[in-house]
Amino acid sequence: MIGNIKVISGTAHPQLARDICRHLGIDLCPSSVVRFSNENMLVQIEENVREADVFVIQPSCAPVSDGIVELLITIDALKHASAGRITAVLPYFPYTRSDKKDRPRISITARLMADLLETAGANRVLTMDLHSPQVQGFFRMPTDQLNAAPILCDHLRSTRDLSNYVLVAGDVGESKEI
Repeated sequence: MIGNIKVISGTAHPQLARDICRHLGIDLCPSSVVRFSNENMLVQIEENVREADVFVIQPSCAPVSDGIVELLITIDALKHASAGRITAVLPYFPYTRSDKKDRPRISITARLMADLLETAGANRVLTMDLHSPQVQGFFRMPTDQLNAAPILCDHLRSTRDLSNYVLVAGDVGESKEI
């Protein structure tokens, strides 16, 4: 039996949240998202989460900004519902490539994202493969960065003959990881 853990799904990838719940042997905590004609949204948590350890699963996919706002509103709703701890689970952390000021008059948006999650009420962030290690330092809360490479490499080794494959980095920074 897992303690008082709740998993909430955003609308970006509910199947991922259902799969996680099935793996953990728990039910998905019901919630609803209402989108109004003026494009505002309302998130309602439909179950008691008081003092629960809540994980909000919200991958970032198009439209990214809508998913971020939905995540922030969900976290705020959980905070107001007295959740014990709120973990934002973002398999891909949006705006992570905007981690430095390499031109004049631009935002360091990865830092802004960290600040927004904290302001909304997240106590912890769980993500995978941040674009650069310094992004983890933008958070003033515990941030767990998981590395997908070992699992993906094991899967590829067990399902394919890799002698004719070439691994290519997306950019110079990533080439250091390969």
